[in-house]
Amino acid sequence: MRLIKCAPCGLSVLVVVVLLMAVVSMTIGAIQIGWLDVVLALFGLSDNAQWNWVVQEIRLPRVILGILVGAGLAVAGAAMQGLFRNPLADPGLVGVSTGAALAAVSVIVLGSTYLAGWTAMTGYYAVPIAAFLGGLTITWLIYQIATKDGRTDVALMLLAGIAINAIAGAATGVLTYYSTDEALRSLTFWTMGSLASATWTDVLVSGIPILLAIGLLPYFALTLNAFLMGERVSEHIGFNVKLAKRAIIVLTALSVGAAVAVSGVIGFVGLVAPHLVRLLLGPDHRWVLPGSALMGAILVILSDSIARIIVAPAELPIGLVMAAIGGPFFLALLLQRRNRVGF
Repeated sequence: MRLIKCAPCGLSVLVVVVLLMAVVSMTIGAIQIGWLDVVLALFGLSDNAQWNWVVQEIRLPRVILGILVGAGLAVAGAAMQGLFRNPLADPGLVGVSTGAALAAVSVIVLGSTYLAGWTAMTGYYAVPIAAFLGGLTITWLIYQIATKDGRTDVALMLLAGIAINAIAGAATGVLTYYSTDEALRSLTFWTMGSLASATWTDVLVSGIPILLAIGLLPYFALTLNAFLMGERVSEHIGFNVKLAKRAIIVLTALSVGAAVAVSGVIGFVGLVAPHLVRLLLGPDHRWVLPGSALMGAILVILSDSIARIIVAPAELPIGLVMAAIGGPFFLALLLQRRNRVGF
């Protein structure tokens, strides 16, 4: 059952909502700017030079970064749910986001001592690359733990994710204990998530890998559809299952690592967005993947706007707002599954 019968029409509606949310989000801030003035300022046509600068240099990169992060996390969540054949799979729940954040925190705290060689070799991109490698390692580790003889045990996968989350949390705690005051402020950003320091450089650094993942993952949509019938059936149909699984794991880690590298840990986007899209457009991954990217962008822009309004003129970490939305949604999913199996 789906609420919108015409999937392309549904995607078009989501695109319009993303654009409207982006404009509304750019009206929010210390300086109140009307939506029409925001549109004019985007093109440098406002009579107020300060508004032109605020919109183009502060609010526009923040909104674009929110769209990229939300789209990247959501499309990764949709791909993981299809790969593991489990609707509860999410980069945050199974530890991928935490692993990426731990790698980034390690570079921040140890970048001038034990990891000085890594920092010198990779320069400005030390943290994003480390986050990607951390996400890729955790994804591969979870997959190896949960898979035997070509079959993936989803319960084991979720339990392994819980264990990895605990281990990564403990390691982050140790790094926090040894961090300086300056590093401690950065750690708070990484553990709770924020778009407050968004710049055009962040958009460039994260945009390339996230757009690459968003562009390539839909090529595996039919394979993910076939996975619903089992991996062996997919192989008999003619899909190259091993190649598809490896490509999906790498692209998922690439997207999550890049998103975490510029925004910190923002949980539940990869869980909530795909479920909302399936409710609207159905379970076909040809529509779920692009729809999840758009829905994830909407959720992150909405959460970021709420984070700036609720305690204005200060800001809440966006991860807290998203957790307040995603936590009840996750519990509702668990209750729905309990009722379905008659427990």
